[in-house]
Amino acid sequence: MFTACDKDDDDADDHSDDPVYSIMVMQPTTDDKMAGDSMHIHIEVSEASDETIHHFQVRIYNADDNTEVVYTGPSEAHVHDESGAYSYHDDFLLDVDAHTDWILEAKVWGHDAGAAEKVETVEFHVHPM
Repeated sequence: MFTACDKDDDDADDHSDDPVYSIMVMQPTTDDKMAGDSMHIHIEVSEASDETIHHFQVRIYNADDNTEVVYTGPSEAHVHDESGAYSYHDDFLLDVDAHTDWILEAKVWGHDAGAAEKVETVEFHVHPM
């Protein structure tokens, strides 16, 4: 799925050719979790020159086969935060199979799909209740 900013947003400063994004996954940590637990997701995204953060997405998927996605957020990846800093918070119920490794993947990218894309991951294990 491709998303672009409105034409009104086409200021030269707003769409730098070289945004430099960073992602810090604050939570979850790599600590083991228990099936049925509520897990807090907290991710901080920034752009080095305080330029617009155009797109952001988080997903949690099975580490063994990279296919079973059990979480995706936010509902709209086009966040268009002009402050150069974006915080994402959500709570997720670990209603997943136990004894499974999962990966949380946080991704940020620029105005165009894949532009200046930055990805950070955290892997964690879920035990049975």
